[in-house]
Amino acid sequence: MRFAILEDDPAQMEVLTGWLREAGHDVHGFAMARELMRVASRESFDLFLVDWVLPDLTGEQVLRWLRTERNNDTPAIFITSRDAEDDIASAFSAGADDYLVKPPRRIELLSRIEAVLRRTQPRQVSQLLQVAPYSFDLIRKMVTVNGEPVEMTDKEFELAAFLFRNMGRLLSRGHLLEAVWGRNPDLATRTVDTHISRVRSKLNLRPENGFRLTPTYNFGYRLERVDAASLAPDGAPAEGADLSSQV
Repeated sequence: MRFAILEDDPAQMEVLTGWLREAGHDVHGFAMARELMRVASRESFDLFLVDWVLPDLTGEQVLRWLRTERNNDTPAIFITSRDAEDDIASAFSAGADDYLVKPPRRIELLSRIEAVLRRTQPRQVSQLLQVAPYSFDLIRKMVTVNGEPVEMTDKEFELAAFLFRNMGRLLSRGHLLEAVWGRNPDLATRTVDTHISRVRSKLNLRPENGFRLTPTYNFGYRLERVDAASLAPDGAPAEGADLSSQV
């Protein structure tokens, strides 16, 4: 999982980052609210861990910005020294999914994170990921379309499976790069674009087949279902089609 931590205390940041990386997560730390906001405008994450008191803005302001200005529903947990009942209520009102009072305890923090992610994201417990007509064997790294096998490289398979697991989510190129290739500074985001093109072609992810894999300028990609019956022969929405689900 890819986490963003907003925390201006270096010692606290070091502790949280260490715990989360030991648990196998990719962690991006921010000491300033505006820096996180700048990055969150072009990158996606699986979870935000947010302090309240920061040098420039409050954590509550950041969370309200994510929810209202960016329409970002990524889970968020407050980790703060503020323990007043009104503060806790205000955090949940701003869109928080959980609230921990400092100092956090490692096992409790990891358990709360797991609980939040379990509530907000689908968990893959089977070795098969099935989204008709696609079937992904996650153990053998094989994919079939309508029962017919499709030849893919390991990275193409991992990218396709990650997209299908996150159907409907807008995922940044950096997020995709880390999820499939790991944190490798030598790899350019162009690697993602090249593999996206191959996945789209090999799996025939096109609106007339019920799926759309579209880029968002200067951000990333979103895989979503579309109603093929509502499309005109050229793949554009048919006249009178309901577009509300495609906004």
